[in-house]
Amino acid sequence: MKLAIIGAGPGGYIAALRAAHLGAEVTVIEKEEVGGTCLNWGCIPTKAILASTGLLAKTRRFKEYGLECNGEIKPDLAAILARKNKIVRTQVQGIRSLLKYRGVILKEGQGSLTSPRTIHCHSRNGAGETIEADGIIIATGSRPYQVAAFPFDGKQILSSNDMLNLTEVPKSLLIVGAGVIGCEFACIFKELGSEVSVIEMLPRVLATEDEEISAVLEREFKKKKIKVFTDTKVQSITAQPDGVHALFPDGGKIIAEKVLIATGRAFNSEGIGLEEVGVKTGPYGEIIANRKLETSIPGIYAVGDVTGGLLLAHVASKEGTTAVTNALGGEKAMDYSAVPSAIFTSPEIASVGLREHQASEQGIKIRTGHFQFRALAKAHALGEIEGLVKVVSDEQTDRVLGVHIIGPGASVLVHEATLAIQNGLKTKDIGETVHAHPTLSEALMEAAEDVHGDAIHVIKK
Repeated sequence: MKLAIIGAGPGGYIAALRAAHLGAEVTVIEKEEVGGTCLNWGCIPTKAILASTGLLAKTRRFKEYGLECNGEIKPDLAAILARKNKIVRTQVQGIRSLLKYRGVILKEGQGSLTSPRTIHCHSRNGAGETIEADGIIIATGSRPYQVAAFPFDGKQILSSNDMLNLTEVPKSLLIVGAGVIGCEFACIFKELGSEVSVIEMLPRVLATEDEEISAVLEREFKKKKIKVFTDTKVQSITAQPDGVHALFPDGGKIIAEKVLIATGRAFNSEGIGLEEVGVKTGPYGEIIANRKLETSIPGIYAVGDVTGGLLLAHVASKEGTTAVTNALGGEKAMDYSAVPSAIFTSPEIASVGLREHQASEQGIKIRTGHFQFRALAKAHALGEIEGLVKVVSDEQTDRVLGVHIIGPGASVLVHEATLAIQNGLKTKDIGETVHAHPTLSEALMEAAEDVHGDAIHVIKK
């Protein structure tokens, strides 16, 4: 069977490798670089930079750990970005090698549908060709959303992509939008030395996370002297000689050297022939696909960000393999009930399953359990005691419905919770599982025990 994929990000390239592994003849069309936003502009570049700023933060606490340092350790942004670029290049080459090893044909150019079974590929050198396939997967991803009133200029008014190519650390940085991208960049540039302010029109930062988690992050931002303005709208942003001026409806104003607009993502669904073949899209340009990732046209599938669902690389990858199964004649549907997410702020945040308010909105009577990292010996040994683990469970069945973590190792700890939710385990199953000591994972065990008031390292006030 011939399968053609438009886009080689975490949805497209994973789908290609899986399909080739299963014996399909696969062609992938990519207009920029393999790895997509995640590898080139998102997950990996920011985590490479965060590794540098995280280590920098540790050096500023040498004395707490009984260490001496003669001389000041300073960030070198050019060197940090050079390391980031090297990591990205290595990973890009790794994906290209995997595609070649699996026999996947990589076409570098713009792909657009010309029929339900054909794609026109306009290559980078100007040549064009038609690719025929028995099945097609669209995995074109997303890009930074540009607010019409605040157009990116690449110099002072920046997108998240622009932030990765700054040559100097700005003295002051204003971030519009306190979602995942905005909060991660706030932590990065505060550590690099910028004076950082964050504006959010919703009542709290990371509004999609559990309220208690958001509250802890706002508290930690305050400790770091990151200014946070919630319930605040920006009326206008203008670049002037003394900096970028952000005006508020009440007449207030903030002036910063640079402004990052982090107000969401736009879907890459334009210019790929959707209208020509009748693939339906939603009000924001997202491709409409069902749980089997089928679009409105039989034989055409869509995965990842372009579908407007959970904008997470690992979701795109799972959707990619699911779409391949169905395109090759199988029968598989996506289950989104146990999808973990991780936010690499300082401290880290991770969550899986239902938030407390979501469970209540579904009419489920719940119990919750909490455990503070400051009550954990391992956290003290690491010198990272901020944060907590929160477990949400079904009062009637004791099944784990959701787990929300802010603190050290959150992005790792969440996977035990994911396994529990995926397999319908109870809080007692986690609580009765032996956890190694001293480890951070004991915090999840204690939080699960606290659901029933059985946590022995908790002092109730």
